[in-house]
Amino acid sequence: MSNTQKKVLLPVPVSSEEIKKGYAALSRFYAVVEGIFEKGLRRKGLKLLSLKAGEVVLEIGFGTGYSLKEITNSVGKNGKAYGIDITPEMHKISRKRLKKAGLMNRVELYEGDARSMPYEDSKFDAVYMASTLELFDTPDIPRVLGEIRRVLKPSGRLCVVSLTKKDKEDSLFIRFYEWLHQKFPKYFSCRPIYVAEAVKDAGYKITKTSEFTIARLVPWELVLVKPENKR
Repeated sequence: MSNTQKKVLLPVPVSSEEIKKGYAALSRFYAVVEGIFEKGLRRKGLKLLSLKAGEVVLEIGFGTGYSLKEITNSVGKNGKAYGIDITPEMHKISRKRLKKAGLMNRVELYEGDARSMPYEDSKFDAVYMASTLELFDTPDIPRVLGEIRRVLKPSGRLCVVSLTKKDKEDSLFIRFYEWLHQKFPKYFSCRPIYVAEAVKDAGYKITKTSEFTIARLVPWELVLVKPENKR
């Protein structure tokens, strides 16, 4: 198999509405997965982003709010956290989590799509996106990354954490997961992607990369980038 053949991404054959319904149905189960199995991945991703007190930070696809809670604590009382997610059920779970932690007055949540965000240009010091970019169909990935580039400050940074296909094209797990994605796209709507290539093609400069494997089986790629030549 040639390198070009290996690097073909599967399409996402379901609409945003179908993805929203799928995540709504799985929201409570996802809260368990995110809370327990993704704890180490979340810790590594946020460490890579290296948030500072007083920063204004956006999380795209905040899910059940675990990362958003940590982001809000990291930026402190003089900072501000924002979150965008398309699924109302995720909003409910996250609001409950943030309210219990006494943080809702320092967070602004928005129910919407990352392909067209309501934020002004150059608003954020940092953007965090985990388990989200791989949900978008291949033509939409540069559109999402372009929107992020728009809302980032010229000195800002983006951390993308994604299920990866890099150097894993022949792994049994990736092949099985892609089979699930093709057979049950509503519930396995994401698929592994090539993160570093996607962000470079969208006009970012990579500053750090890392890898993480959950349960010695599920491969993740973590990429920290900054907008290149943004004026």
